[in-house]
Amino acid sequence: MREINVNEITNSVSSMCIEVNHVLSNDMCLALDNACNSEKSELGKQILNQLKENLIIAKEEMIPICQDTGMAVVFLEIGQDVHFVGGNLEDAVNEGIRKGYTEGYLRKSVVDDPIIRNNTKDNTPAVIHYSVVPGDKVKITISPKGFGSENMSKVYMLKPADGIEGVKNAILSAVKDAGPNACPPMVIGVGIGGTFEKCALMAKHALTRKTGEHSDIPYVKELEEEMLDKINALGIGPAGLGGSVTAMAINIETYPTHIAGLPVAVNICCHVNRHIERVI
Repeated sequence: MREINVNEITNSVSSMCIEVNHVLSNDMCLALDNACNSEKSELGKQILNQLKENLIIAKEEMIPICQDTGMAVVFLEIGQDVHFVGGNLEDAVNEGIRKGYTEGYLRKSVVDDPIIRNNTKDNTPAVIHYSVVPGDKVKITISPKGFGSENMSKVYMLKPADGIEGVKNAILSAVKDAGPNACPPMVIGVGIGGTFEKCALMAKHALTRKTGEHSDIPYVKELEEEMLDKINALGIGPAGLGGSVTAMAINIETYPTHIAGLPVAVNICCHVNRHIERVI
C-alpha cells in the first residue's frame, strides 16, 4: 500500500490548470501544423497561421490561449494500492482547481446552480470522473472544456438496425449542425455503445487521446479515418469560413451495449482541445 497526501493532488491540479490554459499540448501543435500544410484555401491558411501565432503569444506572455478557460473536467485513474491521507480526495481536486484558476488569473465560468446561476468565483466544482486501476500510482488528466463547442455536442439513441451507417450519419449531422459555432478546425470525440451516460463519457474521454493516434480496434480505426475525410469534405473550414480542414482528428471509443440499443455521443471540441496529464 502506498500513501499519497492529498496535498500532492491539489498542487498538481493547480499547476496543471495553469499550464493547460497557456501552453497547447505537443500533439495539438503538431495537428495545427499539419492542418496548415494540408489546407487548400488561402483564407483557411491565413486563419490557421493566426491561430498558431496566438499560441506563441499565449505561451511567451502567459496569456490564456482562449478567453473561455472552460469548466474543468478531471479524469482520475487511481491505483488500487493507493491510500490517500490528509483529507478528502474530491475536496483536494476542487482546491487545486480553485488555486489554479484564482492564482493563474483564469476566467471563472462556473455557476452554482443551472437555473439560479450565481458565479462560484473560483471555477469550482470540477466535473470529476474516477476509475480504479491496478498499481500504486494516480494518473490525473485535466481537460478544460469551453462551452462554445460543448453546446454543439449531441447524444443519439439509435436503433441496432441503424448500424454503422446510422453512426456515420449521426456524426456528420452533429458536425453540420455545429458549423462555425464550435470554433473549427475541431477535434471530435465519439462514444459508441454502453448506455445513455456511458457513451457521453466515452466521447468526452476520447478527446483526451493524442491526435494522430488511432483506436486499436481495426474497424474503429477505419471509421475514424473515413469520418475525418467525410467531415473535411463538408467545406466548413477554419473559423467556418470555408476550406478543406474542418476537423483535425476524430477519436472514437466503444463499449458493449444492450441488444436493443445503439447509443452514440458526439462531443465536439474547438481547435485548442486542451488536455494535460500527470502521473503521481
